[in-house]
Amino acid sequence: MAGRAETGRATRRATHGSKNSRTRERGFALVVVLLVLALVAVAGGEFAYSMRLEAAAVRAYKNGIIGNHLAEAALAQAVREIVSDAAYVVEEADGLLTFCTADRAPLPRLKREKVELTGGQFSYRITDEEARLNVNTSAPDRIDRLLQTLGLEKDERDTISDSLQDWRDPNDEHRVRGAESEDYYLKLPVPYRARNANLESITELLQIKGVTPAIYNGTKDTPGLAALVSVRSSGQVNINTASVQVLSALGLSTAEITQILQSRRNTPYNQVPGQFGARNMSVATKTFRIEAEAIVDERVVARLTAIVQKKLEGDPPTVPVLEWSGLQ
Repeated sequence: MAGRAETGRATRRATHGSKNSRTRERGFALVVVLLVLALVAVAGGEFAYSMRLEAAAVRAYKNGIIGNHLAEAALAQAVREIVSDAAYVVEEADGLLTFCTADRAPLPRLKREKVELTGGQFSYRITDEEARLNVNTSAPDRIDRLLQTLGLEKDERDTISDSLQDWRDPNDEHRVRGAESEDYYLKLPVPYRARNANLESITELLQIKGVTPAIYNGTKDTPGLAALVSVRSSGQVNINTASVQVLSALGLSTAEITQILQSRRNTPYNQVPGQFGARNMSVATKTFRIEAEAIVDERVVARLTAIVQKKLEGDPPTVPVLEWSGLQ
């Protein structure tokens, strides 16, 4: 009897042990399955994220290509307006440029805002480059008066004026408030040299001592140098399009400026009045600035700025690009 009892207990222990072993095996298998599922989920998530990134990159690349073509289409349409049979340009009350015939009749404008084209839209703005003051040819007193219209103090004006002259002259001797390569520009955290020649683009102004981004770009209430100066104009200022600030820089009084604004509001000047004959002004222009942008999916995806010049010698007239920035 005792032997049978011992045998029974041994059997029960073996059975219980076998059950525990199977339970441990099932638990281990469950853990393995859960780990595999977790790995699959992680891999799936990574794959989906990678696909989303790739799709976004492809979409951005596609929109960039479309945007470049749209911006170039805007430039082409702007050139189409510039080569029109127009002798004069005027700036209307809405701030937009209108082309006029030889008898000073306004020509219809093409649509310039959100023009529909396959793939998106484009917008552009044409401004008169010869309505601006040429910083390469203007005397220091004109630069000073222009800076004064921007509300700059005398110390700031003197620093910019002297530094601009130092940037353009061929020597390395700086003026009282100016700067040259060795004494200033090469000591900056990111050093560079003064050009020692005329500016090739107005963006160079940002490299010149004293010219801050706020002075260059302007503020909500005050225009910046970028809107008032040029390095591509003929040097003469168009009396029909020049701003109050530029007319003031030429040395005109408030009364004279008011007279000009009122007269050209009705019809553009076809010749410079005798009283302004010595102020280096003209009534027509050949050089224009075109600022274009491309819109895809209601987002601006490309911008370009081009300065072009209308040449009347050929038939038809040509419009070569003098300066180009924005597109890659």
